[in-house]
Order: sequence, then C-alpha cells, then structure tokens
Amino acid sequence: MKIAGDTGTISSRERFLEAIVQSAIDYAIISMDLDGLVTSWNEGAVKILGWKAEDMIGKPATVFFTQEDREDGVPQKEMTAALNNGRGSDERWHLRADGTIFWASGEMMTLRDANDKTIGFIKILRDRTEERERAERERLLMHELAHRMKNTLSVVQAIVTQSLRNAASLGDASDKLQLRIAAYAKAHEILLQRDWVSATMADVVTAASMNIGLDGSSRISADGPDVRLGPQAALSFAMVFHELLTNASKYGALSNEEGHVEISWDLEHRDGTETLMVCWRETNGPRIVSSQPDRKGFGSRLIVSSLQAFGEASVSYLQEGFVLLAALPLAKIQLQSDLSAIETAPKA
Repeated sequence: MKIAGDTGTISSRERFLEAIVQSAIDYAIISMDLDGLVTSWNEGAVKILGWKAEDMIGKPATVFFTQEDREDGVPQKEMTAALNNGRGSDERWHLRADGTIFWASGEMMTLRDANDKTIGFIKILRDRTEERERAERERLLMHELAHRMKNTLSVVQAIVTQSLRNAASLGDASDKLQLRIAAYAKAHEILLQRDWVSATMADVVTAASMNIGLDGSSRISADGPDVRLGPQAALSFAMVFHELLTNASKYGALSNEEGHVEISWDLEHRDGTETLMVCWRETNGPRIVSSQPDRKGFGSRLIVSSLQAFGEASVSYLQEGFVLLAALPLAKIQLQSDLSAIETAPKA
C-alpha cells in the first residue's frame, strides 16, 4: 500500500495490517486526509478502479465519482456523514480510469489516531455490477412473465368467447377450441425454443400445417426469404395461418382433391421503409359465388385484425379462390420483448 509521508520505522504490526489490506483485492480500500486527498491506495483499488497507486497519492479521491455526483457534492456529503455518524454508506455508480462505469457498494469511515483524533477518512468499496444486473434481469423477467401471462389469458379468453358464440353446436365449439388453443400453444413452443426472441415465417407456416395434420402436404407451398418475427407477430401469424388452413380445409382449396394453397412472402422498400409483403392464395378449389360472404365468423375477423395490428391487411373472395394480402413494416413485426432492450447503467 502506498502511503504519503511514510518515513518512520514500520512496526511488524503495521506490516501485518498492510499485508491484510493489500490481500483484499476484491475491495478497493482508500485512505484520505481531511481534505479528501488520497494517502493510500491498495491493490484492490488498482484492480477495481484502474488507477495505479503512484498516480493517485496526493490526488483528490473525487476522481472516481461520476460528474453528476461531483456536481451534487456527494463526496463531501459522505465525509460529513462519516464525521457526524462515524460512517457513511452508499450504493452508486462510480468511474474507472478508462471512463467506464460500474455499480459499487461502499462505506466511508473516519480514521483516528492513538488519541482518538480524526486524521482522515477511509473509503471501502466493492464492484457490485453483476449482482445489480442480475437483480434487474430477475425483476424484468418477472414483469415480462406477468405481462405475457396477462396477454395469453386475454387471447385464450377471446378464443373461448368467440368460438362458443359462433359455434353451430357444443361439439363444434369443442373442436374449434381445442384446435385454436393447440395452435396458440404450438406457437409458444416455437418461441420458447428460441428463448422467446423470434421465429421465422417458415417455422410458423410449418407449425400451423403440422397442427392440423397437413405438414409435408404437396398441396401447400410456402416460399420466401428467411424473415424473423418478433414474439407478438409470430403468435399472430400462427393464429392467422391456423384459421386460414382450417377454413381452406373445410370450405376452400383444400376441401376438394385438386385445390392448392400458395403462401409467399418477400421484402420490399415502400416509402423508405423495409416492408414484409405476404400473400395467401387459394387456387383450384370450389368456386366462390359471392365476393362478400353474408356472415364473417371469428376466424375471418381474427385474420384481418391480427395482421392490421402490424400494418395493412385485406382479403378478397375471388371466384377462383380466397386471397389474403398484407404489407407489414419489418420494424413492427420484428419488435422484441422488453428484455432485449435492458440498459441497467446510465451513460458516463
């Protein structure tokens, strides 16, 4: 430990105490005189703060406080608390020699001589950045979990309510409920496999086809670039494709032997914005008599409203088959959950 004015004989006890202080490399232990100038700087301070002892002896200890804390007089307040109460505790951001910041917990205490006279201060602090970030992640995870549970329950509630409302019978309602909830669960499963970050369009199409037993069918073609969807967009597309495939199987192109479903997507620049263009087209199915069906059920409303949350979507009931077109800004459909934007530290 470097000590200013260290000219006298050093006793074995003092050497022993110095060895202890130097060995405490997980702690920055800094002593100051009454003016706040550094008088000693242990190896832990070198490791944590970055400055060498010879560069700090005789310099103000305020150097490792942030600019905001220096302007607010935090170092002086700590010394005042130590003088009045014997010690002053704090947890705050501190600066390193390279300009980076870290979260530290520490204490400021008075130094007294053999006559119990205050001759300076000692500051002890420890880097607690990892613990703080861990606690922040856990807090955000709990918040995110609560948010997702609330959204999931709201969607399930809507599925149950609307399926019962539009069902022809209890058996019909039961079938629709099971399939729709299974489709929603499958989408969740895909996202969980990717840490709830994203799923591709191809993933969602495959999952929807698999959910109603049409995976690998030559009557369904899907083509497009590797586009990743954020969690909410992936869930919405999962429900949309489920409804489209179900409707196509009952009434549309997949209800006969010759029909075909083409699902395509691509990226285009529209008004300076990268946009995902999605097309669902049914061909060779039963001819559609009316361009405006008399009754639109929950599935039809879900298809349009789900996608309109991210951009533009429209459906057409052409004689040759049902068509869905959507233009969705890529930035909207790739929005991640709050966890991907965590910033636990302020800027230095």
